[in-house]
Amino acid sequence: MDIEFSLALPRDAIGIPMVRRVIGDALRSLGVTEDCVSDILLATSEACANAVRHGGPSARYQVEAAIDDGRCELRVVDGGRGLTAIPQRYPSGEVENGRGILIMQAVVDEISFDITPGSGTTVRLCKELDWDHDAIALSMAKDRELAAV
Repeated sequence: MDIEFSLALPRDAIGIPMVRRVIGDALRSLGVTEDCVSDILLATSEACANAVRHGGPSARYQVEAAIDDGRCELRVVDGGRGLTAIPQRYPSGEVENGRGILIMQAVVDEISFDITPGSGTTVRLCKELDWDHDAIALSMAKDRELAAV
């Protein structure tokens, strides 16, 4: 399987549920476990929230997805200035923000940042997929039923 898609969204929080729906539906339809889907969606939501909040002068941001060879890779691209440093620990309980990157690191296998001054920031999230073999078998049975009709 080799699936790629891209979404271009306004820098507004209203688009984040749409991103979650599209990516979640794609992964579930392939038979990825719900725990794995949840981890990917949590990391993606955090990256999108950062793009909405810190995306610079651009009115849009982009989410690119590639699912292949048992792996999901997502890129969230915005026009923001990017980070000066990656946080090493969670902020104190009194602080309202600053946990997103650490949350992303906790739930994906790889995370990287490509920061190009004046051009924007790309957050790259990668996760090896866990498969729900019962869901895959059910999907294959439904496909056979449809082919027989």
